[in-house]
Amino acid sequence: MTTEQKYIRNFAIIAHIDHGKSTLADRLIQTCGALSEREMTEQVLDNMELEQERGITIKAQTVRLLYNAKDGKEYQLNLMDTPGHVDFAYEVSRSLAACEGSLLVVDATQGVEAQTLANVYQAIDNNHEIIPVINKIDLPAADVERVKQQIEDVIGIDASNAIEVSAKTGIGIEDLLEEIVKRLPAPVGDREKPLKALLVDSWYDAYLGVVILLRVFEGVLKENDKLRFMKAEVTHEADRVGVFTPKLEQIGILSAGEMGYLTCAIKSISETKIGDTITHEKNLCNEPLEGFKPSIPMVFCSLFPVDASDYEKLRDSLGKLALNDASLHFEAESSTALGLGYRCGFLGLLHMEIIQERLEREFDLDLIPTAPSVVYHIYMNKGNMIELYNPADMPDVVLIDRIEEPWIKATIFVPDDYLGGILQLCQERRGVQIELTYVGSRAMVIYRLPLNEIVFDFYDRLKSISRGYASFDYELDGYTEGDLVKMSILVNSEPVDALAMIVHRSQAERRGRQLCERLKELIPRQMFKIAIQAAIGGKIIARETLSALRKDVTAKCYGGDISRKRKLLEKQKKGKKKMRQYGNVEIPQSAFIAALKMGDDK
Repeated sequence: MTTEQKYIRNFAIIAHIDHGKSTLADRLIQTCGALSEREMTEQVLDNMELEQERGITIKAQTVRLLYNAKDGKEYQLNLMDTPGHVDFAYEVSRSLAACEGSLLVVDATQGVEAQTLANVYQAIDNNHEIIPVINKIDLPAADVERVKQQIEDVIGIDASNAIEVSAKTGIGIEDLLEEIVKRLPAPVGDREKPLKALLVDSWYDAYLGVVILLRVFEGVLKENDKLRFMKAEVTHEADRVGVFTPKLEQIGILSAGEMGYLTCAIKSISETKIGDTITHEKNLCNEPLEGFKPSIPMVFCSLFPVDASDYEKLRDSLGKLALNDASLHFEAESSTALGLGYRCGFLGLLHMEIIQERLEREFDLDLIPTAPSVVYHIYMNKGNMIELYNPADMPDVVLIDRIEEPWIKATIFVPDDYLGGILQLCQERRGVQIELTYVGSRAMVIYRLPLNEIVFDFYDRLKSISRGYASFDYELDGYTEGDLVKMSILVNSEPVDALAMIVHRSQAERRGRQLCERLKELIPRQMFKIAIQAAIGGKIIARETLSALRKDVTAKCYGGDISRKRKLLEKQKKGKKKMRQYGNVEIPQSAFIAALKMGDDK
């Protein structure tokens, strides 16, 4: 039985990290009785092991709840819990496109943060009705009036009728459900028209094949319907149609305005493109939905299997993850030092870390990641432009006219006490200050920064300087010409391509020295001397020498003439010289990993 549209509400929960989105989703599920007390766990919707360990949401999750309102009617609430971290903003944008309203959750102790702002603007772009929800009012440090004022000052939306709740204890949850029913709009869409549904997300299930999360905008979708995927240009038969309650529940039909899942026994990952329009094969809709803008990877790094025979397994694993995560990009590449692997594009460093951890846990792979880098635009003397993803592929300097690097516009909220340290950090990273304003006792700083200065350890440094109180959000802000050089690392005069990186000329010497010192500690000593050098073109900018292991050749001489000992030492010296000519240095893989983990150790 399908619900009338006027009794349906589709909404997302948006907020900064740790402001209580997943806990609020738990309380709504519990209050609506979707799960029994025994089935309720902490963070029901964060079902990935990594999400529970780190206490963050990585994948947006959907759940259908039935709520009996005070007006005596039963409403169908389709709720989406979204991630809060800047690296998963793409998940948020997809979730918002499938909803008509948003609950904006703000922590009563922390107030408005950088990600709160970014997510609200996305909701406004999607024409959402927004209900401000002030969470954690049970905490002693809660200051509800100050936070309401902040929402009005910083975001510019009316917060006088914000709902005050405590997701942990359940205070105010009933009032919130009533407000959702009253204030959020019902979906519009004609159930008599041809089927038009948006493919919001998809993931791989070992038993069902590819599971598709979709939102039906027009028409009706039933089991056994012949469906056409418009962008992928393939046809499939609907196998199961159902909803998440949050358990998978097969209901056989979805109508306009509803959200649910669909399986078609699809085995090939390439056939479910996120943002695709699904319609009936015999009765096509007149035009496809807009879909989503493709995500733009910000950070690149290569992943190589420790065991070369795992290459095929790595390819299949990346394919399965890319189905579940539309913002992961990858292509094959090879390295002389590390063999065959994949060059992967990510939305940020946390995204990169999560993907690496998922590959290691879910697919049991041992990986070597290379240093993260960004995409550079290289303009050649001939007038053409090439995009450089891997520093090892940089063309000869003589052929290059100029190099442009990506810059970002960063918004940082920080308590006044730590402002000096944050400004100094941004200056060190070649930042250009655009704006500095105050919201109560906190400063809002807007900076333009080069992305390659951010990818190493900027976020960690920001958190340690501000004792964890600063919040950070960024967006791409075009390309700017920079005085950039390729820094190569030579071990015994042999370049190591996995350690090549592009740096600003002013930072090159410091970075080169750090890396050489680090490698000196990591490379095991050989029977001959090893030179570890950092070079820009033909010019060596830093050097460390790893001294040779020395065998005591004079041990067998008891007394006697000194010339006998000298003769043995001369013989050893000649042997070492010969070894140095032919000696190849084996760099252990653990040394690569440790050297590449080197952030900006100060």
